[in-house]
Amino acid sequence: MANQNDLKILVTVSPDELKAFVTIYPSEDYSRVSRDEIISALQNQKVTYGIKEDVIDLCSNRPIYNEEICIAEGIPAQNGKNGSVIYHFDTSVAKSPTLLDDGRINYRELNLIQSVSQGQLLCSLEPPLMGTQGMTVRGKVIAAVNGRPAVMPRGKNVQVSEDGQKLYASTAGEVEYLDATKVSVYTNHEVPADVDNSTGNVTFVGSVIIKGNVLSGFSVEAGGNVEVYGVVEGATIRAGGNIILRRGMQGMGKGTLIAGGDIVSRYIEYCNVEAQGNIQAEAVMHSNIKCGNKLELTGRKGLLVGGTCKVGKIIVAKVIGSHMATVTDLEVGTDPTVRERYKQVKEELSSSESDIKKAEQAITILKKLEGMGALTPDKQEILTKSVRTKIYLSSRVEELKNEMVILDEKLQQEVSGKVRSLNTIYPGVKVTIGTCTMYVKETLQYCTLYRDGADIRVGAVDR
Repeated sequence: MANQNDLKILVTVSPDELKAFVTIYPSEDYSRVSRDEIISALQNQKVTYGIKEDVIDLCSNRPIYNEEICIAEGIPAQNGKNGSVIYHFDTSVAKSPTLLDDGRINYRELNLIQSVSQGQLLCSLEPPLMGTQGMTVRGKVIAAVNGRPAVMPRGKNVQVSEDGQKLYASTAGEVEYLDATKVSVYTNHEVPADVDNSTGNVTFVGSVIIKGNVLSGFSVEAGGNVEVYGVVEGATIRAGGNIILRRGMQGMGKGTLIAGGDIVSRYIEYCNVEAQGNIQAEAVMHSNIKCGNKLELTGRKGLLVGGTCKVGKIIVAKVIGSHMATVTDLEVGTDPTVRERYKQVKEELSSSESDIKKAEQAITILKKLEGMGALTPDKQEILTKSVRTKIYLSSRVEELKNEMVILDEKLQQEVSGKVRSLNTIYPGVKVTIGTCTMYVKETLQYCTLYRDGADIRVGAVDR
């Protein structure tokens, strides 16, 4: 504040110090303010950077009274941009079968496999951008955050270039892109007939194609996709990628499907099914379903009846339940794999912390013996192992705590799950969205069940 013959100059600085403002209050004779007086007022407030000379001229030659005018402006810091991965193959290949005009699903044209040749470029890295520091009107440097380099999603059967910026296929096969953290290339293994006593259980690092049936008691494990042309009985199929059953599965209460990607089947009966992605079928009956994203029942039947379904986002079906009020338990809104992983991490964290205490107790006792010179070679080895165990477990505990924070954030996110019926929902259906539960007591038609605050409401089918 400067005061000369009742002429007042007020200089204010914004909280982030990126702007300074001047306000001129008139004296009794409305005499003009000089450049030196304005500069002196700025200096009193330590405003030294980004001063607008034209504004000073305006204020001294043609002053505007009682109005705040921006007279200096700093430069905000510009944060850098993180590097990114550029994919040179289609990461959005459709994982849904074709719906024919008569309502049937074409299970022969699934178009799920994307082939690459040896040496084909799969990914390249976009370098990060550095940040640009800023400056306040008081001449203070504002630090900027530099962009972080992207991590090459290196999986199996791929090769990184010498400069570390490109990823190539080291073999011909099928490219897999499941969780945006790894890109792998798998070759296929074909079983020409049934999986039975003649083949035994099938285990393969790549994708598996089975031309016949998979009989009860056998298992198929693949790092890539599993495609079965025949019927799957009470068997176990595990796939790092997708599972495609061209006919279906009659699990007899002991059949299991576990996929790191999607599951597509004509029908699923009396099975335990887990998919990190989507599940699509014409009918799911009396099965326990865990699905990370979407459970969709399409085709002529579009039937979901009996059993338990835990789905991350949405369930879409024509008919849910039956006219006999078959108990059908639906839970949507939370990825079941996240909830289960949270439980596993919590248990491992508790166990690791307990083991650290045991190791510390052993180290304390053995250190005392060492101080007394009574440490035998056997006990020295135990001491060394105990120290190594403590170091490893301490590191592991930190990793688990960080993962707990991430998982907890996912679980606390707003629940937005939905259950959509394109025809009928019968009594006997129980719907849970987050912490809200609804028992269907009368037949509902062409509707969507969704959460509204603490209640589950019935809305239009296209909501």
